[in-house]
Amino acid sequence: MSDQAVLHVKGRVLAGPEDVRDELWVVGGRVSYDRPAGARDVRTVTGWALPGLVDAHCHVGLGPHGPVDAATAEKQARTDREAGTLLIRDAGSPSDTRWVDDRDDLPKIIRAGRHIARTRRYIRNFAHEIEPADLVAYVAQEARRGDGWVKLVGDWIDRDLGDLAPSWPRDAVEAAIAEAHRLGARVTAHCFAEDSLQDLVEAGIDCVEHATGLTEDLIPLFAARGVAIVPTLVNIATFPRLAAGGDEKFPRWSAHMRRLHERRYDTVRGAYDAGIPVYVGTDAGGSLAHGLVADEVAELVTAGIPPVDALAATSWAARAWLGRPGLEEGAPADLVVYESDPRADVRVLASPRRVVLNGAAVA
Repeated sequence: MSDQAVLHVKGRVLAGPEDVRDELWVVGGRVSYDRPAGARDVRTVTGWALPGLVDAHCHVGLGPHGPVDAATAEKQARTDREAGTLLIRDAGSPSDTRWVDDRDDLPKIIRAGRHIARTRRYIRNFAHEIEPADLVAYVAQEARRGDGWVKLVGDWIDRDLGDLAPSWPRDAVEAAIAEAHRLGARVTAHCFAEDSLQDLVEAGIDCVEHATGLTEDLIPLFAARGVAIVPTLVNIATFPRLAAGGDEKFPRWSAHMRRLHERRYDTVRGAYDAGIPVYVGTDAGGSLAHGLVADEVAELVTAGIPPVDALAATSWAARAWLGRPGLEEGAPADLVVYESDPRADVRVLASPRRVVLNGAAVA
């Protein structure tokens, strides 16, 4: 589409869960609800339009063995884009993907810097691996490198214990989170198990990834502090396979992983019912495929979250949480058009009719 072309989206525009409009116009790459005067080159798309979807836990530039080259990272980003994901919170990557910011045809990325983990307590080549005395300095470093987020590894298998265990002492995370907040960054943490959660939340954490260890006695604490969770249920589905691989060497860990998997839907529904903010994230990258945002929304519905709220978790609510606009007047025209109403059946998200990024039809 040329710079002079005008895109007319006609049918139903879901500017909000109940804010349904008949049409919008894309003029100069931005949303307008006023018909432009004198437009000559008008192209019309019909259907149900949503703001570009959000994957709030995605790793562009990361492969199974660590950082990948730019061509592979571009392929990852394109796969997400073709699935309708136009805004990514990159929850930890060892790759420098700033070059993506210069590409109008690739999803927008909000970076959390590189993972920060305890020495030998995370996947090799993914994270800075450090000891607690260095945590504040590394958090400050990644807060300055990122886009308003820092990512900690809150727990991982302790080989001596043979099970998941917290990575950091309470005083270290308190100081580190305080430093991130001083620098204007929010902090999130990878957490599978139960034992690290209370310290992290009471230390001021803003979000927890996976949160499979969230229990009934911890839910009120999360709710009172307004700590969000990103459950990544499409990733949690891999726990039985991971557990099978550890049965012989780490049987305690394997049994724990199976328990966390078995109660995953109850955990997410309990969090939602208590008013804990829940957002969509796939954990794409590493060993998990990109482009799974529709599957994750469907998983939230399976867990018992109402379809409209599951949809909000990847659209209106997720964008507000990350401080990015949706389909407001004058916003960048990042939107996805579907055949039917995704509020009625979220499975329609798997088949975008048209993907529009920065005002241009890209898929």
